[in-house]
Amino acid sequence: MKKWLLTVAIAASFGASADEGMWQPHQLPAMADELKAKGLEISADSISKLTEFPMNAVISLGGCTASFVSPKGLVVTNHHCAYGAIQYNSTPEKNLLKDGFLAKTYAEELPATPGSRIFVTEAVTKVTDKITAGQMDKVGNDFYKGIELQEKTLVAECEKEDGYRCQVYSFHGGLEYYLVKQLEIRDVRLAYNPAASVGKYGGDIDNWMWPRHTGDFSFYRAYVSKDGKPADFSKDNVPYEPKSFLKVSAKGVSDGDFVMVAGYPGRTNRYRTADEVKNQFDWAYPQGKELQESMIDIIKQTAAEGSDERIKYESLIAGLANYAKNFTSMIEFYGKSSMLAERVKVETDLANWINQDKKRQQQYGKTLSSLEKLVAKSQQDQQRDMLLGYIGYTTMVTTARNLYRLAHEKTLADMEREPGYQDRDMTNFTSSMERIDRRYAANVDKALLADLLTRYAALPAKQRLASLDKAFGISDKFDAKALAKTLDNMYANTKLNDKATRLAWMNKSVADFTASNDPFIQYAVQTFDADMAREKQQKQLEGELMKVRPQYMDAIIAYNREQGKPVYADANSSLRVTVGNVKGYSPQDGLVAVPFTRLEGILAKDTGIDPFDAPAKELELIKQKQYGDYYVKAIDSVPVNFLSTLDTTGGNSGSPTLNGRAELVGLLFDGVYESIIGDWGYDPQTNRSIQVDSRYMLWVMQYLDNADNLLAEMDIVK
Repeated sequence: MKKWLLTVAIAASFGASADEGMWQPHQLPAMADELKAKGLEISADSISKLTEFPMNAVISLGGCTASFVSPKGLVVTNHHCAYGAIQYNSTPEKNLLKDGFLAKTYAEELPATPGSRIFVTEAVTKVTDKITAGQMDKVGNDFYKGIELQEKTLVAECEKEDGYRCQVYSFHGGLEYYLVKQLEIRDVRLAYNPAASVGKYGGDIDNWMWPRHTGDFSFYRAYVSKDGKPADFSKDNVPYEPKSFLKVSAKGVSDGDFVMVAGYPGRTNRYRTADEVKNQFDWAYPQGKELQESMIDIIKQTAAEGSDERIKYESLIAGLANYAKNFTSMIEFYGKSSMLAERVKVETDLANWINQDKKRQQQYGKTLSSLEKLVAKSQQDQQRDMLLGYIGYTTMVTTARNLYRLAHEKTLADMEREPGYQDRDMTNFTSSMERIDRRYAANVDKALLADLLTRYAALPAKQRLASLDKAFGISDKFDAKALAKTLDNMYANTKLNDKATRLAWMNKSVADFTASNDPFIQYAVQTFDADMAREKQQKQLEGELMKVRPQYMDAIIAYNREQGKPVYADANSSLRVTVGNVKGYSPQDGLVAVPFTRLEGILAKDTGIDPFDAPAKELELIKQKQYGDYYVKAIDSVPVNFLSTLDTTGGNSGSPTLNGRAELVGLLFDGVYESIIGDWGYDPQTNRSIQVDSRYMLWVMQYLDNADNLLAEMDIVK
């Protein structure tokens, strides 16, 4: 497998690429001159060193980004990233989501959702040679399992040091592999969140929109044992003391200023084929959008607003609504774009470039056609596979299936087990069983499952699974009443709704499961063999793709280098840095969006009705022009949110937005509606990220919520 030294091409391409690119930290020194010219005041080398400031202050929550902002383990992230923990601690009588929460002392801080983690990246090591050694002659499932075993071996070695979590990440479709070592802090507590009428102001209506006036920030605190080591929750634990933390700027930024973000972007798809693009936008996004909106409706119809059942599902509703609006934008702007034609042209140009040289023909000649065939094969049963995926949102089915899989995996040596079922995963597995109590209501779960199974039953018989049909009594002549009766019986007689029962099943044998009369356990047993056979087929296909995709990316990279185009890997949830400027944009002809919103915008939007129901105290402060130290003359107010050209995506939520001195000037929490399609391609005219301004955060903390204790421990630059 050819190894490209990608940094050689970075400096040449960086100047022409605007602010496009989610860069791996080790790539940044090659950009030093360009970064300095853009406004970076600290050394580019320091950003590449993960154990030094500022990178060691940037942390992952395992889905969102956050950062240390005090010497006592205080962590700032988005309100929507802490939403699950806030919801977990909320009841109708003490609704922290609605009213907000502030711990004035360490003792008042609340344990976050079971399984909550803070990950501090300490090392990233290139391990391509170790992963691929002895594997390249294998094919299909053998190749998939061979690579997986190599990854597990490296991870096991890395995790011998207590308190660390390690993972191997694939870059450029498997062209390169890196081992990431992270300190895993297991005691995470909620310290402060503003009321939803601040932290989620504008709700789903304003989501992905500009102008925005959302105070999307909250605070956790990291705790460790008295000897400074990661430990499970204990009243004897003490706040973690990070090696460094970010100063928070009360000066903020101005229009045109340099900004950068370090964070953990989830997934982008900028190197996908034309066939993959067409399928995703013509089929997957429309289908997914409809399913997400349907699930939201079912939850709201089944669980009354303000009820305990609704509170349990608020986090899921928020997530589904976010994706539904995301998919809506994807579909809309794809229809207006020339993306598909551009992808077709890229592939045509790439094929011509390959055919112009005999060496390239020998190396890449069959790559494009092989990838095309494998992509088509992967889409054959996608309608069924999507429905099965969404059934995974339901609780009882998933719980039973996971517990029975665990019983089977425990019969194997640890290194032979499926990832997720190894000894290293048991703490997280246990947490997943524990947090169900605050995220499950039988009537809601049953309604969601009934709808999804009804959709599944409408599939052509050849797409359905005989084992699933038998488990739920589904036949070609679908009987909705019979299904409802079956589900009523299953939910009435299962004991998996009890936490102690779920935890006990973690230690039972395969024989115990097969002897059980719990209806969901019976379902898991009946469908297991067919599920495993289908999983093996999927791994066979994935193994074939894992051989071809790197060849395709190798060709793309070589071609892009010749064209002077930027060379960076798609986002994959690993640590990345992106740079840009504070800048507005023109969302459509005749309109110009300025880069800052103001306190007065909250007043203008407010209706007193959710989601535009700012606290009365806040409205009064704004009317009185109580700006304090956070007044900005250029906008004649306190800035609330601002726009930047930063290249970001999901997973970047909560990322610290930094100025050239690496001071925190905001938290990234969203993108504009027109930029959502940026996951598939960066457009410098419309790609804009939205940040909550540090000055608004400090203003809310000081004047609205009286969070003086937190302000006192932060290093605020005035």
